[in-house]
Amino acid sequence: MAEADKDRGVAVAAAGTGINLALGILYAWSVLKGGIPAAWHWTDADKALPYSVACLVFAMAMIPAGALQDRLGPRGVATLGGVLTGLGCIVASQSGSSLAGFVFGFGVLAGVGIGFGYAAATPPAVKWFPARRTGMVAGIVVAGFGLASVYIAPLATRLLDVFAKPNAAGVMEKGISNTMLAFGIGFLIVVTGLAQLLVNPPAGFRADPNAKASSAAPPGMGWREMVRTPQFYVLWLMYFAGSAAGLTYISVAQGLGKKALGEWAFVAVVVLAVGNAGGRVLAGLISDRIGRPWTLFGAFVIQASALFALYLSKGGARWPVLMPILVLVGANYGANLALFPASAKEFFGLKNFGMNYGILFSAWGAAGLIMPWTNGKITDLTGSGDLTYFIIIGLLAVGAALTFVSRRLAAAPREVVAVPT
Repeated sequence: MAEADKDRGVAVAAAGTGINLALGILYAWSVLKGGIPAAWHWTDADKALPYSVACLVFAMAMIPAGALQDRLGPRGVATLGGVLTGLGCIVASQSGSSLAGFVFGFGVLAGVGIGFGYAAATPPAVKWFPARRTGMVAGIVVAGFGLASVYIAPLATRLLDVFAKPNAAGVMEKGISNTMLAFGIGFLIVVTGLAQLLVNPPAGFRADPNAKASSAAPPGMGWREMVRTPQFYVLWLMYFAGSAAGLTYISVAQGLGKKALGEWAFVAVVVLAVGNAGGRVLAGLISDRIGRPWTLFGAFVIQASALFALYLSKGGARWPVLMPILVLVGANYGANLALFPASAKEFFGLKNFGMNYGILFSAWGAAGLIMPWTNGKITDLTGSGDLTYFIIIGLLAVGAALTFVSRRLAAAPREVVAVPT
């Protein structure tokens, strides 16, 4: 790779990481929902709903966003993502106590915006670098999304207090509406600005001119062809299982930290975010060396162990014990966000990467819709979320077993099908 191309690739990767640092507001929901006043009479399931809908819509938006990114390039798609994310937060800020307003604003509009921005951030970055660095580059770019809570969580905590004011009954309430407004305006500006730096390599560009073409997968498998392969469904189920734990406990991270940290409970969100981001980069680096299936197997096993330890503590452990557990939960969840895009590139080719990964990403969205809401419903009905731990540990066991199926499918001889251009 020429020096100028390397510099351009680094700039694109940096812009993608910066965009994800803004779009990661999704992971700060556990802090934001803490500002919802008791006077609004939202149940635990209600408080999970805007986040759950945002996860599903985010994932569904990745499909058209990926197709547009493949066809038109990443710049316009990311710009639209920034506009919609900002507009969604602004709509939520003007909704008062309306659950429907938050679901539409944060869940639907911001969810679509996050999906468009996220879909446009990683593909151009990995295209500038050779295949041997796919895991590392994907890990770094998506790490921005996981790391976002490191600054958004304390900032949201501060803004909720700064904008606090008494209600009609004279009771002091956190400033959730103005906090959402501030984030909406800020992220609209940041994401649309950074989007202008995203660009695909020119036609004919090869990141590693000396690399031999691989026959393991077609150079550009279309989505219809992809969904006819058993590997797609194995990866989809693994992605669902691997996402379930992180998306569930990120949504309640602040609550998990209350017993151990009191007013500093937002630190639990930050710790999860650090693990989330670090796990993406580390898993990408490890998987470039030992392969995606073995790395995923390790992530599933460690995640199940971390969740069992979290269950035993039930949020009541002292902070020196709780924090390492949360780091592991975040890291092993984050690993999925680096490993599955890299797997999609390797198994299904690069030409239609945006569309193909968008479809595979629907597994993440399904986990985000189902599991946090299910956890909230279980908590409403039983008074605790104990059952959720065992449901997710079971899913992780299934995911670990499927890594062996994925490995066998990858090793099986496969006819390379020419894709019309």
